[in-house]
Amino acid sequence: MKLMPYIKIARPDHWFKNVFMLPGVVLVDFFDAHVFTAGTWKGVLLGLLAASLTASSNYVLNEILDAGKDKVHPEKKNRPIPRGEVWIPAAYAEWLLLGAAGIGLGFLIAPAMGWMCLLLWVMGLLYNVPPVRAKDQPYADVLSESVNNPIRLALGWYSTGTAAVPPLSALLAYWMFGAFLMAMKRMAEYRRIGDPALAAAYRRSFGYYNEERLIESLCFYGAFFGMLSGVFMARYRLELVLAAPFVAYAMAYYMHLGFKPDSPVQYPEKLYRQKKLMLLAILAFGACAVLLFVDIPAFRAALSATPVAR
Repeated sequence: MKLMPYIKIARPDHWFKNVFMLPGVVLVDFFDAHVFTAGTWKGVLLGLLAASLTASSNYVLNEILDAGKDKVHPEKKNRPIPRGEVWIPAAYAEWLLLGAAGIGLGFLIAPAMGWMCLLLWVMGLLYNVPPVRAKDQPYADVLSESVNNPIRLALGWYSTGTAAVPPLSALLAYWMFGAFLMAMKRMAEYRRIGDPALAAAYRRSFGYYNEERLIESLCFYGAFFGMLSGVFMARYRLELVLAAPFVAYAMAYYMHLGFKPDSPVQYPEKLYRQKKLMLLAILAFGACAVLLFVDIPAFRAALSATPVAR
């Protein structure tokens, strides 16, 4: 039995996505800097490992259950299971072991961390397993996968050891941001396949989607993200308004990439190769991180509303 196919179906190259835990870590420092001690970063690094193992468990299950559909995809037909390189009972064992390792490590770090790892694992079940199999349902496919974004934010938050609850406005905004990214990925996949019938054979939700509906959903997710972000800014940090142009430009450039032929947006694990996108993402995150901690009283005063006497 060759080991490499089993490593591939765990998709360690996708662990890059756990960078989405970082905002949760930064937000904890903003709300309660006293949480951070000499041992905090050890918990964060272990939390990153716990999240990665749990995510790999979900990836293995996805590879198992999607093998039949992947055979009709121009790229995914070359994955190890469609090529017959994996013994399915061993793959199921890998799924369970990775899930147990990730969730178990999460509980060792902190109870809340363990529960978040478990939630991430359960969402993998709801996304992949019939009869729910949310990935086959229009819009539910995007929302159920992008909910991993706020879960990852919470994983970063709780990896610091805090027992506080992250702000709901940040969680919801992060969810809609993830939905925007995922909807653009769907658009890129739909355009790459190029044949509506073949697209529907690969992914059932593509039987409903067309380019118009996907663009409409992009507008919804992007606008909702902006409104929820505004709630967070108004409640906690008006200075973040100054970071909005950086975030908007990064999102616009991501859309630009999404409309390219055979778009790189189809492969999130490879987006680090897109140098301009990475630069824009770093600038946007850096601006947000700095403005969380730098006070600009004149700017806050300029944006503060003065009640009108009645």
